[in-house]
Amino acid sequence: MTSPRVLVVDDEADLRELLEITLVRMGLDVDSAETLREARAFLAQNDYGLILTDMRLPDGLGLELVQEVNASNKSTPIAVVTAYGSAENAVVALKAGAFDYVSKPVVLDDLRVMVQSALRLSAPATHSGRAAAAGTASRLIGESAVMQSLRNQIERLARSMAPIAITGESGSGKELVAREIHARSSRAGKPFIAVNCGAIPEALMEAEFFGYRKGAFTGAADERDGFFHAANGGTLMLDEVADLPLAMQVKLLRAIQERRVRKIGATSEEPVDVRIISATHQNLAQCVETGKFRQDLFSRLNVIELSVPPLRERLDDLGVLVHGMLARLAGAGQQAALGPQVLETLSTYSFPGNVRELENVLERALAFANDGVIEVGDLSLKGARVAERPAPVAEAVAAPLQAGAPQVAAPMSVSGPAELPSNLPDYLEQVEREIILRALTQTQFNRTQAALLLGISFRQLRYQMQKLDIQEPEG
Repeated sequence: MTSPRVLVVDDEADLRELLEITLVRMGLDVDSAETLREARAFLAQNDYGLILTDMRLPDGLGLELVQEVNASNKSTPIAVVTAYGSAENAVVALKAGAFDYVSKPVVLDDLRVMVQSALRLSAPATHSGRAAAAGTASRLIGESAVMQSLRNQIERLARSMAPIAITGESGSGKELVAREIHARSSRAGKPFIAVNCGAIPEALMEAEFFGYRKGAFTGAADERDGFFHAANGGTLMLDEVADLPLAMQVKLLRAIQERRVRKIGATSEEPVDVRIISATHQNLAQCVETGKFRQDLFSRLNVIELSVPPLRERLDDLGVLVHGMLARLAGAGQQAALGPQVLETLSTYSFPGNVRELENVLERALAFANDGVIEVGDLSLKGARVAERPAPVAEAVAAPLQAGAPQVAAPMSVSGPAELPSNLPDYLEQVEREIILRALTQTQFNRTQAALLLGISFRQLRYQMQKLDIQEPEG
């Protein structure tokens, strides 16, 4: 099997030689170039598993090479070498489409980790994690235009190490998007750790994120790894990152920039290899303006911004979302279905809680549903309306339920009697009783069909029959 080939572009002879030796010892074939011109000549002749370029070259910038490689549609990972302390250059390179970066002086262990990650990405999809992802349907259901666009963006972003900031309303599926990015990346076989930053007490944050040594403080009976260690080699998701206190933001920034963490009680730092994905429903830029969030940390996290659309902007996906959720909620061997007008009624609701609220609505409705069939009355949605259908009570009062149906009693006028009733509750109870009896008579006292005619659930009809003392005739 042919060894992967790497192109090194750097005008410093000593550094170029160090990179070549390290890569050759990893079993790789290496081509070296001192200038952009030489690099372009190599690229015209060969395909590479990785390109490693310095930021500054005698005849231009390494960013030019980054842009050209990305425009070539070859999907070749390209990483940049940045000067020590040049965090801004690293961010610029990642925004331009670089796969990753290493800082001078180059730490060889960090370089090897980055190279291995890049080669897994550029290799054919035989790596176990990537192969599994390639053969698995997306977690993100729906064929609306916004969802197709989101999946396309995820496919591109999964090929990078650049930090991603996911924005979107509460309940829109930000963690699901983060998991999809991880599953499509070369890190798919490594851990995905999601942390809710707003749920950790401030006094415990440093210990939770970075870990601690035995005896570091009262109660530290054993050594413990933090979130960064747990996610090593994989992805660390910082959910609700806007809730981090300022003191913790400083420590987090250093860990992200240096790719090293120090456990509480330790005397040295340990390298960690994690991709950072952050998420929040708040406006981080606005938090920066108000002094709640650090500008430098915002710049590091917000290299690439990915917006998750709210449910109201993707109602075309409502049907497939609902049926997928019902299949999951019903469980093995169980069935769940929608009655008439249920999907249409759901489509009239704004869903301020987005996909999470939709699932909660369906779970609650399924608990009330008769024989696993959800009716409009089971939804209990405020602000929704039954689409394209007159109110069933008004239908029943205004006219017979069906032409030629047997009459139980003369229906009262919907506008009421000439004189106001002396007892409104008794009057309304009489109206309700008349209507239910008509529906039951028409369906030969089939309560399920009668409930469908009246647009209510079986349970609601049964309750009303008990309350109004409506008995099924004998014989």
